Amino acid sequence: MASWGLTSKLETDVEIKASAKDFHDMWFKKPHHVSNTCNDKVHGCDLHEGEFGKVGSIVVWHYTHDGVKKVAKDVIEAVDEANNSITFKVIEGDVMKAYKNFVIHIQATPKSDGNGCIVHWIVEYEKLHKRVPHPETLLQFVIDVSRDIDAHLTSAAKASSGLTGKLETDVEIKASAKDFHDMFMNKPHHVSNTCNDKVHGCDLHAGEWGKVGSIISWNYTHDGVKKVEKEVIEAVDEEKNSITFRVIEGDLMKEYKKFVIHVQATPKSNGSGCIAHWIVEYEKLHGGVAHPETFMQFLVDVSKDVDTHLCK
Repeated sequence: MASWGLTSKLETDVEIKASAKDFHDMWFKKPHHVSNTCNDKVHGCDLHEGEFGKVGSIVVWHYTHDGVKKVAKDVIEAVDEANNSITFKVIEGDVMKAYKNFVIHIQATPKSDGNGCIVHWIVEYEKLHKRVPHPETLLQFVIDVSRDIDAHLTSAAKASSGLTGKLETDVEIKASAKDFHDMFMNKPHHVSNTCNDKVHGCDLHAGEWGKVGSIISWNYTHDGVKKVEKEVIEAVDEEKNSITFRVIEGDLMKEYKKFVIHVQATPKSNGSGCIAHWIVEYEKLHGGVAHPETFMQFLVDVSKDVDTHLCK
C-alpha cells in the first residue's frame, strides 16, 4: 500500500536520422563516447565493473540536469542486440535521493522507409514519497541528449562518405594505463618484443623518445605486406596517458593525404586495468581508397599483444 500512487511510467519517441544500430551502439558499446556529443549535458561515463554492453556490468554517469551536476550508478539489466534495445537500472546516485526504483529502457527501431529510426524511451520509477515530482525534466534531458547524439552520428557519416573520416575503438587492457602508455611513449622500440609477427621494429630518426616533434619510423606487416611508416609525435599528455602520432612518410601516404593516430589509456574506475581508446583520423587521396578498418584491427591486435607482454 505504501507504494500506491508512487509508481509510474513515462514514455516518449524521438525521430533520429542515424541508423538504429549506430544509435544503439552509442549506449551499448560506447556510452563513454556520449560525452563527446553533448559535453554540456553528459560529462563522462566510467566503467565501474564488468564490460561495456554486458548484462550485469555497472557504469557511472556524470551529467548536468536541471542546472545541477549529478552522478548516477547504473547496472545494465538487459540487452537485446537484435532489437537494438538496452535497459539500465539506477542503483546509486542523485536519482536515488528521490526515487526508490528507477529504470531506463531505450529501443531504436528502424523506420520502414530505411531512413533513420525511432528511439523509444521508457522511464519506470517509484517515488520515495508523493511530494517527489514525476521525472518529466529528466525525460526531456534524454530527448535532448538523443538529438545531440544524432547530430554527431550523422555528421560523422557525412564525413566518412567523403574523403575524410575518423575511426574509433576501445580495447580492454589488464595492464595499468601508465604501463600501456609507456610502451608507446617511452618504449615504442620495445613493441616488437611483444608482437614481432606484426611489428618488426621502431627506430628513432630525430629527437628523443616520447618528445613532441620527434620522428620515429615503424617497420611492420599489415594485410600480409611488409610496410614502413615515418611518424612525428604531434602531442603527448602524460597525465592523461595519451599520445598522438602523425604519419609523414611511408606506405600509408600512398593512399592517404592525412593519417593521424591517437591513443589514450584510461584507468578503469575499479582500479583494475584500463581502456585503450584508439582514434584514427584520415583523409583519402581519392574515393577508391578504402577506409582503414583493417589498420584499426591491426592496432587492436597489437594492443592485445602488448597487454599480454605487460601482464607476464
